[in-house]
Amino acid sequence: MPVPHDIAAETELWDAYAESAFKDDMEPTFCWTQYAGHGPGPELLGEPASVLEIGCGTGRALAYLAQQGVKARGIDLSPVMVKKASERWADTGAEIECGEVLGFLREDTRTYDAVYSIFGAAWFTDPSRLFPLVRQRLAPGGVFVFSQPPAIPGAYGPQGMYKGGFAGKAMFTYRYSYRPAVWERLLTRAGFTSVQTLVLEAPEPGHIGTLVVRGGTASV
Repeated sequence: MPVPHDIAAETELWDAYAESAFKDDMEPTFCWTQYAGHGPGPELLGEPASVLEIGCGTGRALAYLAQQGVKARGIDLSPVMVKKASERWADTGAEIECGEVLGFLREDTRTYDAVYSIFGAAWFTDPSRLFPLVRQRLAPGGVFVFSQPPAIPGAYGPQGMYKGGFAGKAMFTYRYSYRPAVWERLLTRAGFTSVQTLVLEAPEPGHIGTLVVRGGTASV
């Protein structure tokens, strides 16, 4: 049963997040995990000439790729975050647009060598609706890669999440959590091939790991 996403309310949540998450002195960097310098880097994307980051947040990863000569485009729901990131990374050539990811992917006519999400839209969007749209936007031989925390054992499907703990204004969204085998099945159903899932252990024993999922498309 689909959960009732309220885009206006979620925009307010991500605008509030942008105010605390964005730092003017941050530098471009690319890391799939929540631990700086830990885990693989952009090599999981292959050698793309063009990329789309869905839920690009602060834009640090997008700016990093743009500095490497990749045609880098990002989409984010928060107008506040998009304004901050567009201004901060203007000199890198990265393009950042504001919009809701499902609507953006339906209307976009461009294709990309890679689409990716780092704790971004792939975590917060119904995969049964998102994955087929991502597949349509990938060029032949392209890849879709996303990372997020692994599911808590026994807690699968859409999970409600409040912002900022359990006091204050009730701002919330939904995140999606599944076992690795289910992620693989969802991608395969959407037309992806060579699907791989991996849970990277944290650098500290007993700490939260990172789920990394990669799916490809057939070459012409």
